[in-house]
Amino acid sequence: MLKYFIKRIAGCVVMIAILSFVTFLIINLPKGDYLSVYIANQMASGRVVEQSEIDQLTIMYGLNQPLMVKYANWIKGMVTQGDFGRSFAWNRPVRDILAERMPLTIFLVLITLFFQWVVSIPIAIYSATHQYDPLDYVFNIFGFIGLCIPGFLLALVIVYTLYKLFNFPITGLFSPAFETAPWNIGKFLNLMSHIWLPILILGAQGMASLIRTIRGNLIDELPKQYVTTSRAKGLEERKLLFRYPIRAAINPAISTIGWSLPAIFSNELITAPVLNLESVGPVFLQSIKSQDMYLAGSVLLILSSVTIFGTILSDILLAALDPRIRLGGNQEK
Repeated sequence: MLKYFIKRIAGCVVMIAILSFVTFLIINLPKGDYLSVYIANQMASGRVVEQSEIDQLTIMYGLNQPLMVKYANWIKGMVTQGDFGRSFAWNRPVRDILAERMPLTIFLVLITLFFQWVVSIPIAIYSATHQYDPLDYVFNIFGFIGLCIPGFLLALVIVYTLYKLFNFPITGLFSPAFETAPWNIGKFLNLMSHIWLPILILGAQGMASLIRTIRGNLIDELPKQYVTTSRAKGLEERKLLFRYPIRAAINPAISTIGWSLPAIFSNELITAPVLNLESVGPVFLQSIKSQDMYLAGSVLLILSSVTIFGTILSDILLAALDPRIRLGGNQEK
């Protein structure tokens, strides 16, 4: 198991190095840069930007350097000092901005992932063991809705509906009285009363996919001969389900963690501005609009790393559950 784990980690380090360059290249593909956006905004407001100021800003931001030089400096600072560069728009180190915004994003992603699995598994088991039951139809309908509607659109519909019908604004994670208050029990309870909506929206699509996956796998397993034989021998139905078919049905679903984590993360980046969350999402959106390459590139690199981390996590869980995976088919026969 340890050898398998080390092998996976080594491969992921190489993958992150490749992704860092691809990410930086993608950020620099659009025409122009932060300075051109800045000049356009200044001219739109009626201010004339002198050439001397443009030259000074170009040197200050290092925009006159070749792409490979900018990438090398970015990676060198990241590896040696943990420095992700300086945000042009915020005029602050990217590291400080991420330190303020990333904890909430990570918290939302992890609690949403937990919510998906805790809710999806019981629903999938019930739907598979009660096919064509009225509740099975209800779960399938909600599953298709979750799969079809993007998170940001679902957020807009819910926020608009609650405000229009009940005059109840539900954006943000705190009531106005608790936004700047120090942490205490009251503020924590206030957070819990608001956090259900982001979790529901961020987890809807992944939860629907998990239910469909586990339900389909379990339906395939239940008619198999080993289940019929175990049932004929008198094994209790609940023990039978959890000992054999459910374990086999969940195995393929575990591999979805590799894309569930980045899916929730990327969904949060788009949905957070709609829900007015003080997370990475609004900052990332602004960095894309202003072509703030170091801030946008750092967020994209983190998203890529989350994808790799999710893949490692799913591989390790599968290897722990299935010895054939960690042995790689090289066991002695």
